[in-house]
Amino acid sequence: MAKGEQTRQAILARAFELAKMVGLSGLSIGRLAEDTGLSKSGLFAHFGSKEALEVAVVGEAARQFVAQVMAPALQKPRGEPRLRALFEHWLAWGQRPGGCFFVGAISELDDRSGPPRDALVQTCKDWLDALATAARITVTEGQFRADVDPDQFAFEVYSVMLGFHAYQKFLHEPVSLARARAALERLLASARPPAPRSR
Repeated sequence: MAKGEQTRQAILARAFELAKMVGLSGLSIGRLAEDTGLSKSGLFAHFGSKEALEVAVVGEAARQFVAQVMAPALQKPRGEPRLRALFEHWLAWGQRPGGCFFVGAISELDDRSGPPRDALVQTCKDWLDALATAARITVTEGQFRADVDPDQFAFEVYSVMLGFHAYQKFLHEPVSLARARAALERLLASARPPAPRSR
């Protein structure tokens, strides 16, 4: 990796951590320059505008999410073990300082138009597709019923996670993790084929 790209990556990593705390709207070239000790002109050379910086931060969030949530889960066996791993790594992602970047960014950008929102929408759709694909594979493996709707399953898992973030980050409920895991267990149980009857 060239030195310029290394510098840009280091800036983005710091910008991502800042954005988790202050939101994308609170992130600015000036704030980032102050935090990193770099000049505004140097940062402009990398990003050119606040909007371009926001798009790049969404991309950095997606990169880190893939590395920390998706890649480790893909090392697990296909089917339920992989779905469970995706869920557990996602839980861990949301418990880092600042919480889940995507949950905060969704509420921040939902009524805004433009490239940052477009980048966030695509990232969220990619994640929902990944969840649906994992559910589809679980059907193929025979661990879910053939009539399970993978897109509905992804929707429900995503909904559980949004509820978890509200309980944990906003309400500070100590039972947040237990409730999220119990909800996942019910989803998995409802998707499995019925156990064969004993004769």
